Amino acid sequence: MTAYESWVGVDLDNTLAYFDGWKGASHIGEPVPKMVALVKKFLAEGKTVKIFTARVAADDDEMTIEQKTKIIQDWTETHIGQRLEVTCVKDPGMEVLYDDKAIRVVLNAAFRLNN
Repeated sequence: MTAYESWVGVDLDNTLAYFDGWKGASHIGEPVPKMVALVKKFLAEGKTVKIFTARVAADDDEMTIEQKTKIIQDWTETHIGQRLEVTCVKDPGMEVLYDDKAIRVVLNAAFRLNN
């Protein structure tokens, strides 16, 4: 069995960065201060943080996954102080995901918390 490194996933648009509509893959909104502070806290605690975003799910007519990843990493370097890994794939090492679209459920019960 493969061991997976523990990590925290943070969505980009509407979570870590303000999003007010698609303006192209090269545009990322301004940082959301409380989420940036939380990410910096996790990093200071020695946790691995990855940007979890559908932006890098596939190449498109606008640009490649590699080009989009570089833009996101440039943004994280500017606003968080370091280049973070960017992914659209979950693995068993992911401890938690901060995402505007996720709905928390009770483990193995398939019903929502805070209905």
